[in-house]
Amino acid sequence: MAKVWDIAVIPGDGTGPEVIAEGLKVLRAAADKMGFSYRLSHYNYGGQHYLKTGEVMPLSAIEEFRHVDAIYLGAIGHPEVKPGILEKGILLNLRFGLDQYINLRPVKLYPGVDTPLKDKGPDDIDFVVVRENTEGLYCGSGGFFKKGTPDEMAIQESVNTRSGVERCIRYALEYCRKRNKAKKVTLCGKTNVLTYAFDLWERVFHEVGTEYPDITLDYGHVDAVCMWMIKNPEWFDMIVTDNMFGDIITDLGAVIQGGLGIAAGGNINPQGTSMFEPIGGSAPKYAGKGIINPLAAIIACQMMLDFLGESEGANLVERAVIEVLSKHLKSLEAGKMGYSTGEVGDLVAQYIHTI
Repeated sequence: MAKVWDIAVIPGDGTGPEVIAEGLKVLRAAADKMGFSYRLSHYNYGGQHYLKTGEVMPLSAIEEFRHVDAIYLGAIGHPEVKPGILEKGILLNLRFGLDQYINLRPVKLYPGVDTPLKDKGPDDIDFVVVRENTEGLYCGSGGFFKKGTPDEMAIQESVNTRSGVERCIRYALEYCRKRNKAKKVTLCGKTNVLTYAFDLWERVFHEVGTEYPDITLDYGHVDAVCMWMIKNPEWFDMIVTDNMFGDIITDLGAVIQGGLGIAAGGNINPQGTSMFEPIGGSAPKYAGKGIINPLAAIIACQMMLDFLGESEGANLVERAVIEVLSKHLKSLEAGKMGYSTGEVGDLVAQYIHTI
């Protein structure tokens, strides 16, 4: 009997439900064309649920999500909810609770998409960032001393374990081998200042790297990597880095690939439940207007299919997205695409059926 994929759907806040609807439309088209099957379970976690119930996400949710194959997330963020409540209670809770220790962010400029970089095109901007996703400064290790007084002290500690660093680096090397392009992995760090954390990262990088003689190992300080991403993005194939630096450079990567409207990411547990999402946020000012660009959510769906092993379906979705970008859209900005949100989803689905 063929596998039936169990997919949990969290549409979320703002424009999240709108873009997820188009992603699910594309998912159905790919399934019809390629013949795979799936089941959807919908969860209403987000700002509205929190405002109505006072609950961000029940304790039982993590255990439920352990039994699905993937989570498809729209967006988290509500203007009436204090920043940090939903992000920590849902996003970080899922990442840590499900041990999604890899944040995977492709930085790929598609044909027909403008980049702010002068004289750069799709052949120059095509790399992947692997960000450690469950350690570093995001662990919440630290605290206050004498808070609210003139002598107040705030400590935020970066936690880096040998096992956590090694599995992240190994994932990047394996992904680079599978990707089979330039076959180069760049460690992004700050060894000249963060001499404890990145001493560990650098040692593990070279120790594990000896097992991959076909892959070139490279290193760059984070500030230099940011400059090279602007000046010479073609130098990069894979970048691996810690949680904080990865958070920063992936948003820079989104800008050079055409903006947050085309950027998608995955929170990966290679042996468990992974979560896929558009990066652009909930964009509440555009909610309900039918003008938001759904392509990042559709690309997140494509990443989810690839993770599930439906590589032919994933490839089909990406080819359909490229057709729509190169032949139809005037812009990636909300209200300037020349099409409504639903019409963009329809176009991608139509190309899937006709390619």
